[in-house]
Amino acid sequence: MTTQSPLPVVSVIGRPNVGKSTLFNRILGRREAIVEERPGVTRDRKALEAEWLGHSFLLVDTGGWMPTGSDLDGKVSAQSERAIDTSDLIVMVVDGATGITEEDTRVAWILRRSGVRVILAVNKIDSPLRDQDIWEFMSLGLGDPLGVSALHSRNTGDLLDRIVQMLPASEPPIGEELLSTSEATVDEEVPGVAIVGRPNVGKSTLFNRLIGDERSVVHDMPGTTRDAIDTVVETELGPLRFIDTAGMRRKSKVDDDTEYYSTLRALRAIDKADVALLVIDASEGVTSQDQRLAERVDAAGCPIVILMNKWEVVTQEEKDELMYQLGQRLHFLGESPVLRISALTGRGIQRLVPALEAAIDAYETRVPTRRVNEVIQLAQSAQPAPHGGRVLYATQGATHPPTFTLFTNKELPASYVRYLERRLREEFDLGATPIKMRLRRRG
Repeated sequence: MTTQSPLPVVSVIGRPNVGKSTLFNRILGRREAIVEERPGVTRDRKALEAEWLGHSFLLVDTGGWMPTGSDLDGKVSAQSERAIDTSDLIVMVVDGATGITEEDTRVAWILRRSGVRVILAVNKIDSPLRDQDIWEFMSLGLGDPLGVSALHSRNTGDLLDRIVQMLPASEPPIGEELLSTSEATVDEEVPGVAIVGRPNVGKSTLFNRLIGDERSVVHDMPGTTRDAIDTVVETELGPLRFIDTAGMRRKSKVDDDTEYYSTLRALRAIDKADVALLVIDASEGVTSQDQRLAERVDAAGCPIVILMNKWEVVTQEEKDELMYQLGQRLHFLGESPVLRISALTGRGIQRLVPALEAAIDAYETRVPTRRVNEVIQLAQSAQPAPHGGRVLYATQGATHPPTFTLFTNKELPASYVRYLERRLREEFDLGATPIKMRLRRRG
């Protein structure tokens, strides 16, 4: 980073593939860093503001240490080392399933010499039965380790508590908030709609239809990739930013570096979108690739509107089979709306804007704390949690998507948390928008 941040800086450090980017996303509460099961995907430092219990700090994701490899590997490692120099606190992530490696020992040695305060997070400790696995990491000399599971959100609240306890006090300069508001670009305030799908399902045809004659194009911006364009379009909802993305194929089929990174950038566009339009070729049916792509889009945390394109070319019998396939292969998308359209002829396109309006409204929903607690208390009265579990207090901590924090007297079963989520969804008319439920144990 070239400038001094007015906020305390927390850097996530560690060797490749220990879960740094997953933990980075978990702390932020949204998918910002690209997570792939291959080393070296995170190359540059990525810094974003995070907040916990009223404390704000700058969270930095880094590439992993690569003691051997190409010149690029060396540059990635150097980026991580430079991150240490600009940090107020380091979260060193290690892999609890693998144990201590030589790379972990080297990173710990560098951190001990740096003099920066360190929290040692042992990742992939996904159940209490594995808690004893963390103690071997005491030998790294970085203090008491904390077992977490970034993937399943286990103990990440405790990690955040420890972070804010160890951070230096920081007051933003007077006028900082006004400055950041005034510098926000208009495009950041315009809802983003990402058009995603396999190659050749009609995404570009749909994109051209959406920015066509009946709408006033405000401006076109070529994207940072070879095949992504953001176009802001005036609609009856006001301006919307439509994002045309590269077609995403099964990973085993992506063997060209340019196409690989084009796919990653398409996923990044999804991360920044408020709604994703998942385009499926009705003439080919719901394929396993559609299913995998839907899973990746769903993991990004934004609402999904399913578009069955080329609907005019399938028979009635095929239509019935398609709807069955949707229920079987995309059941995890829940109540996501399904629109039957033809991007080529424009059939059904008029139903798209109302569907987007409902999805965006739900995604941006902000519920007063009093109403959240009323619904939770009524839900608990109707169906108490097993073994004396109880939510003591609840609040909505964020939007995009709606994120609710529940303070409980003990750990609640996942099935009961889903029950509470369903009651919140029904009461506040959240439709198919994703909901995040964070549990914090008190008492």
